[in-house]
Parts: sequence; C-alpha cells; structure tokens
Amino acid sequence: MIQLIVGAKGKGKTKHLLEKVNNAVKTVDGNIVYLDKNSKHMYELKNRIRLINTSEFPFTSTDEFFGFLCGIVSQDHDLQEVYLDSFMDVAFIKDKGCVEGVLDKFDKISNQFDVDFVVSVTMEPDEVPEKYKSQVIVAL
Repeated sequence: MIQLIVGAKGKGKTKHLLEKVNNAVKTVDGNIVYLDKNSKHMYELKNRIRLINTSEFPFTSTDEFFGFLCGIVSQDHDLQEVYLDSFMDVAFIKDKGCVEGVLDKFDKISNQFDVDFVVSVTMEPDEVPEKYKSQVIVAL
C-alpha cells in the first residue's frame, strides 16, 4: 500500500510524516525505515525507527534510487513500513509528470514484498496523478 502526504513546500508535510511514523511504532510488528535527505529529524524519531540519510549514498538518478530502495527491501525480511520525506528530492524527480511512473514502481515493490510506503510529495493535491488521489491521506 502507498499513502501520500501532499502539499506545497513549507506547508508541514514533514510534521505529519513524523507524527505518523512515531505512532506506527505502537502498532507495527516489523521494522520501520525512514528515508530522508539529511539527518535533521533524527532526534524526533522513536528509537525503533531506522533513519537512513540518503545524501550519504552516491546515487544521482531515479533509477539508482530504486536500486538503493530495492537493496533495503531485499536485506530486511522483517521490513513492514518505509516512510519517505522529501520524495521528489531523494528520488531525483525533476518533473512532476514523472511522479506516477515512480509511484507505480513503489506500488509494485509494495505488493510483491508486502511493504507499505508513506511518502511526502511536494505537489498540490490537484496535481496528484488521478490513479493515486485515493491514497492521499493528508493534503495541505
């Protein structure tokens, strides 16, 4: 399953994402990973959540990001949820028109490996691809 938190830059998407991930610790039996472009929110996360600072890794394209993500999923058979802040930056998406194709890949990984994704996306709610509008859980 994919859930989206959408809104313009600076609207508070990260706050909602952090709240959701910290609440998930109470109900999720498996492992939780939080991907971000820096370690700024490290002390805001409960200690059971693994923070991965993606800027520490040398990928520079969307395809390389997916290789990285698949590596995380393949190495942790107990992985249950992945939270992704600053999605467009972390996944090197420059054109909002490419978001649907990238989310399709997330959906495939989610279904195949039973991993849920919660993604913070910098776009207006009306810009979300039609196919994914029903998965918007927060629109700012």
